Amino acid sequence: MYLQATTSFAWSVIGETPIVRADAGRKQTHFYGAVNLSTGKEIVLRSDIMCSEISAQFLTAILETTPNVPVVVFWDRAPWHRGEEVAKIVKDNPRLETIFFPPASPDLNPQEHVWKAARKAVSHNHTMTTLPALASKFEEFLSKTSFPSSFLDRYGYSAVRPLFI
Repeated sequence: MYLQATTSFAWSVIGETPIVRADAGRKQTHFYGAVNLSTGKEIVLRSDIMCSEISAQFLTAILETTPNVPVVVFWDRAPWHRGEEVAKIVKDNPRLETIFFPPASPDLNPQEHVWKAARKAVSHNHTMTTLPALASKFEEFLSKTSFPSSFLDRYGYSAVRPLFI
């Protein structure tokens, strides 16, 4: 996330050129996010960097948020989703399994719909003047909003669910 707003629409007086403010800075922050496909609840972690160590911390947060149940994490193929730290967390937690989406398939990833909804609600056309304020608003939206998904039904989970209960 950058402070720069994504302009999706602008109003102006007829005959006058609209003024859209732009932040020339390159400061940024990142978010890890996972939507619980059963509840729609989002697990979110803000980070200044994306790396294997932070990915491992995020997996730990997911495990702590969902104790005593098997957890399957579907991931895109970002390089920070691999590495020694991630492999150690997966190895040390037999109830955790990671599955990678096929290359170039963001349309399969339910988390992409979460990011889209959050950007539309928070970062499009915003008037925030500081990145920390914008990031906090983005994180608050993710934490307080439910994101229902048809992913499990679309791929037959409801047909096999009795086998896992």
